[in-house]
Formats: sequence, structure tokens, C-alpha cells
Amino acid sequence: MTRSLSYHLLDVFTDRRFAGNPLAVVELDTPMRDAEMQDVAREFNLSETVFLLEPRDPTNSASIRIFTPKRELPFAGHPTIGAAALLAELRAGELLSRHGIAMALEAEIGVIRCEALRGFGKATYVEVTPPFTPRRCDEAPPAAVLASALSLSADDIGFGAHVPVVYAAGPAFVFVPVRSREVLDRACRTDAFSGAMGAAGGAYLYTRETVDTACAINARMFANGVGIDEDPATGAAAAAFAGVALEFERPVDGEHQLFIEQGHAMGRPSRITLRMWVENRELTRVAIGGQVVRVGQGRLFT
Repeated sequence: MTRSLSYHLLDVFTDRRFAGNPLAVVELDTPMRDAEMQDVAREFNLSETVFLLEPRDPTNSASIRIFTPKRELPFAGHPTIGAAALLAELRAGELLSRHGIAMALEAEIGVIRCEALRGFGKATYVEVTPPFTPRRCDEAPPAAVLASALSLSADDIGFGAHVPVVYAAGPAFVFVPVRSREVLDRACRTDAFSGAMGAAGGAYLYTRETVDTACAINARMFANGVGIDEDPATGAAAAAFAGVALEFERPVDGEHQLFIEQGHAMGRPSRITLRMWVENRELTRVAIGGQVVRVGQGRLFT
């Protein structure tokens, strides 16, 4: 028997359609097998597809499962933000126009706190707080190895106090500072890329030279082992970048906010808000946010 499911297409980390990071959200009224969800994600062939299910705990808003074209992820920023924005619009559109809406989404990584906001006639903005702060992981590959993997020279990598490191706020990423926007734009994957990345979810390249002067960094994320080559906007990496900023920039205690631009090299300009709270030179909380616009909807037959 054919099963018909409702799905929605969204653009995340943007206030206009056909920019940002595209996302498919599939509503499930009954459970679906993991293999079937993987097939659906492969069919959409976007960086991630998120499945909305009833929560296990009725005090939470929903449960979500996140799949790339190749595998499931325990956490990712743009599917969580997109799912929260869609839930807020579908379930509380009138309230959303007047007040913020707090939600709790059950994910494989744990319960994720979200808040949705929208001004009159504007795209919905969602901020999410991952269930834990960034952690430093294994040592990054040497600059020469990263340069070979990214079609760069070792001299292209690093600026100021910034050197390659590995941080995670969910999936781990190799953070690769590059000296200029020109270097960022000409970087590309080589045959050595996957070997250099190991188990990391990808290489997150960043520079201080930005397109929008309101942004602190310009970034690209070359993905590893998830079925896509490059991601237009990477929320989990932006959350982990708080650890990078703390290590190399040493911000004073208090709340800090910065904007990250990504996706320009793909023709999908995106903007991510990163907020971080520092106490006694340690991160006590991190949040990422972005705007979401709805692009379309339809029926999926499985």
C-alpha cells in the first residue's frame, strides 16, 4: 500500500527564498523504518532532511530525526532551526506574530531548547541552544596535510593566533583558518581530502575578510562522508566555532554575539548568528540562530 506523507521545503539562515541552506521537513504521523528515512533523504539529496515525529515526552514539542543523503546525524543546526520555525508557524502562527514561542525538540543528541520570533511581515527567526558546549577534540592534521587536501599551500593556512584545531558541538569539524577571502574562494577538495579528515564531519575554513562588514568571519564547510561536497550553512560548526573563538580571541567574561557568513561561493549566501556566554574564561552557554523562509510543500509517496 502506498503511503502519502506531507513535506515542506524551507531555506534556512536567510530572509529570502533560494538563498541559505535548503531543507526538506517530512511530517510522520506513524513511525518509519530507519532505512526508509534514509531512502527519502537520498531522494531529496539535500545536505539534510529532517523527520518530524510525536515526542516521546508529551511535555516536549516534537521529536526529530536528521538524515544526510548517506547517514543519520545526532545533531545539526539548520534542520533543528528549520523544524522549529515550521512548527511555530503551523501550530502557533498568530501567537508567533506577537510573542516569542519556546519549544523543546527531542533529538538523538538530547533535548534541544528553541525559541522562535517573528516581526510583522518578516521571516521567522529561531535560536537554538545545543545541550552541551563545544569541546576540543583530537589534534588537527598538520598544515601541509590540510593544504594538500584543500588545494592550498601551507602558507595559506593560519592568521594571527589562529591555527587549525578540531572542535565539536555534536559532529566534530577541523577548523582551518585561512589568511584571506581569496584563499577561501579558491580552496577545493582534492583526492586527499577524506583521508586527511579521518572521522571528522568536514573541514570548516574561515577568514576575517568578509563580504558583509557586519559579519565577523566568512566560512566554507567541505563535508566528509555525508553525501554532499559542500554545505551552504553549517549550524553545528558555527556552534563549535565558539570554542575556537574562546581559544584564540580570549573574550572577556559576559555575553558576546557575532555573525558568520557562509555559502557565497555556492551562490547560496547565508548568515548565522552565534551567541556565547563566557564566565571565568570558560564557555557556559552557546546558541545559534537564523531566519527561515518557506519555499514549498507537497506530498511524498513511499
